[in-house]
Amino acid sequence: MQRSKKIASVLLSVTMLSGACAVAGSTTAHASGTGAGLAEWALNAYYSGWSYVYGGATPGTVDCSGLIYSYCGGNARGGDSQLYASSASGYVSNGIPRIHGLGLHMDGHVGVYIGDGMAVDARNDDEDVCYDTVDYMGWTQWYKVGAIDYIENGWEEFNGDYYYYENGEYIVDTSRTIDGTTYYFDSKGRSSNTPSDPSSSNSSDNSSSSSDNNSSNNTVDDSSTDSDNSSSTEEVKEETPTAPVLYRNGDEGDEVTKIQERLKELGYYDGEVNGKFDDATEAAYIQFQQAAGVDVDGISGTDRDILYSEDCPTYADVQAKLAEQTPTYQLGDQSNSVLTIQNRLAILGFFNEIATGYFGETTVQAVEAFQLANNLEATGIVDQDTYQAMFSATALSSNGSALASTVSYTGPYAMPQVGSSQFVLQNTQNQDYTHSAAVVAQAANKVTKAALSNTSANTPAIISAVVKRNLNVGLWFVVVLALLSIFGGVYIIKNIKASKKARRTRARSKKAYTRVKTEARYW
Repeated sequence: MQRSKKIASVLLSVTMLSGACAVAGSTTAHASGTGAGLAEWALNAYYSGWSYVYGGATPGTVDCSGLIYSYCGGNARGGDSQLYASSASGYVSNGIPRIHGLGLHMDGHVGVYIGDGMAVDARNDDEDVCYDTVDYMGWTQWYKVGAIDYIENGWEEFNGDYYYYENGEYIVDTSRTIDGTTYYFDSKGRSSNTPSDPSSSNSSDNSSSSSDNNSSNNTVDDSSTDSDNSSSTEEVKEETPTAPVLYRNGDEGDEVTKIQERLKELGYYDGEVNGKFDDATEAAYIQFQQAAGVDVDGISGTDRDILYSEDCPTYADVQAKLAEQTPTYQLGDQSNSVLTIQNRLAILGFFNEIATGYFGETTVQAVEAFQLANNLEATGIVDQDTYQAMFSATALSSNGSALASTVSYTGPYAMPQVGSSQFVLQNTQNQDYTHSAAVVAQAANKVTKAALSNTSANTPAIISAVVKRNLNVGLWFVVVLALLSIFGGVYIIKNIKASKKARRTRARSKKAYTRVKTEARYW
């Protein structure tokens, strides 16, 4: 099996090497490659199933240092010599720079750093090329492979995504405005969209190599050029201030305090301004994002520009928009929203029926009772004011007490809408009351009271129905019991007859045996 695997690996190597030669002439043609190119090369080796062969340095069959050498060539073939020939190195225990395609070294072994804490290495005959975390192998040192170039500033494409390098490392958890376009970079450094001009992705700092290969005059020119480039870079940095970092649930700090104060000023937040981005702050921020028409994720990023702007929509603005398109709920309506209203009224103690979603006379009376208890005009119609009061934390129950402790309240409530609008506020809290235990318990209590009450007009009918049902059940029980008794009696009688027959047969056999034995005695 192992022999067949090696033969297949050699054939794959020949095929891939032929393709590489057709494009670049030889493997050493990769000497001008990049860190991202080496990282992609190593990933391809893993996903293509390259084999480990000691001394191998061609595509398809490589050893640990051969994996790197097969991409970039160079003068250093062994792992230790690659480390010694590096332009920069450091200890993994102190952290690995955010650079694609770094070399990784440990005693007797090397690998390739892919980024985001992952590495590829050609391990041994049994495991071949592997893809694992940096911690798994226990790498001790990182180094820049001397035969390739690493970008210092600009765009770099890697594995289908774009990264932006500054001072030799790609940036994370931030944003940049480049050539008039703002780009956002996540925790892995990936850009939110494709750059309009990624030409700088191949740029690198080659001043040292230029000074080695050119004349003194050219060196002066290069240094002046580098000076111009550095000054232009500084100008770009001055014109492109760093965008605010992201704040999400669990974060704390002065900026979170500022966010809470602004949300409170706008009417979205009514909690404590404590500098903690908690659930209530997240819920308020989501309402702001919905009203502002931006991506709704509960994470404060560049949309803070809108939050702090003078024309940011307030909660009052949202309510005004809602009032223009808010439906009312009244006698004859039937919907899931009516079901939600009935369940909420039941929790507050105004509705003692089973919620059906139909707005009938009982629901009208319950709404009127709620409106009277909460100082609203008793119309029996659920309008915006009634709906908001009904689902607020200060809603009064039928006994005049507030049920705030039973309500998960994180901010102002909005009435459910018909149609779509950027000002629609989603209220997931309103869905928490459907078929609650309180409603079921209240319905059960009512049925029990009706069955036991002598003054109820429906009592005779209820008792008659119960008695009739019990009589039917009793009759069926008697019939089934009679059938079982009959079948059981037949079975018992048959057994008795069979037992008697068996005893008679044994008796006859015994008599016959005795007679034969007696007669034989006298012969």
